[in-house]
Amino acid sequence: MDEEGRQLGVMPLRQALETARERGLDLVEVAATAQPPVCRILDYGKFRYEQAKKDRHAKKSQHLSEVREVKIRPKIGAHDLEAKLRNARKMLQEGDKIKVIVIFRGREMAHQDLGWKLLQKVGETLKDVAALDKAPGMEGNALTVIFAPSKQAREARTTKKESQQPGETAKKGEKTGVAV
Repeated sequence: MDEEGRQLGVMPLRQALETARERGLDLVEVAATAQPPVCRILDYGKFRYEQAKKDRHAKKSQHLSEVREVKIRPKIGAHDLEAKLRNARKMLQEGDKIKVIVIFRGREMAHQDLGWKLLQKVGETLKDVAALDKAPGMEGNALTVIFAPSKQAREARTTKKESQQPGETAKKGEKTGVAV
């Protein structure tokens, strides 16, 4: 393809290089695995700049999910549990996974059923924003479960981001994609 997007057809490498030099541009291989390899005639510096710009934009818009921990005890007070769950809900809405840990000490190990009931209560409270990622299980003296943001919470977060930052639109006459 040339700089205006017209296909020039299959040609020998030497002829393609000459065509590029005549126009004062570079011959860039875009699809090396294709048979025959696909090349474009373009300004390589401008191409690299645009690719770097796209990469920066993609990196900026992605969110790396963290696993955040919420530690509770089997005999936690109702208000304390509500506060912990409020924080857990915020973390889930931000897109992070949460690991809820019920820590048993001493004789509390004999009453693990309290921990299981507590985790059920946590699951019921967070079911609108969380989906079970890893089933509850004992790890030493602690009972753990991992929740991930539910599909509805992720969709709500993306629509909220889109409403805050309007998307980029193409200017008149500007190409909106890279044609190969």
